[in-house]
Amino acid sequence: MLVAIFGSVGESTVLLPPFHAGFGSHVHIGDDFFGNVNLTFVDDVDIHIGNGVLTAPSVTLTTTGHPVHPSRRADFGRFSEPIVIEDKVWIGSNVVVLPGVRIGYGSVIGAGSVVSRSIPPMSVALGMPCRVVRAITDEDLTTLTAGTGVA
Repeated sequence: MLVAIFGSVGESTVLLPPFHAGFGSHVHIGDDFFGNVNLTFVDDVDIHIGNGVLTAPSVTLTTTGHPVHPSRRADFGRFSEPIVIEDKVWIGSNVVVLPGVRIGYGSVIGAGSVVSRSIPPMSVALGMPCRVVRAITDEDLTTLTAGTGVA
């Protein structure tokens, strides 16, 4: 069924229900993807998700926003920019990823973050607004936690 809903779906994709998609056809999912419950895709334009990406419960990926000035919002004025999530990214619970964001290879986004700008590869980033708090290094091979309350 996922192949019929989404633009493309890789091998070994797991997407737990319920999930929501505006169109579905603009969502492109790589191999070995795991999407936990309540994943929402606001896919007015493309969302590209790489291989080995994990999302925790209640993540929202939204490609569309609205202008700041109220007169520009008349008649439902909006703008849309694609989202790219590179390979091996982990996105924590209740994260919102906004239009035009790229999350780099291997990065971890902490629970509750609002990602309003791109995150470089191999970074732990969190907060509102989301910001990089440290790099992921070989020292992380010796522990199971991110050491920053990332969950």
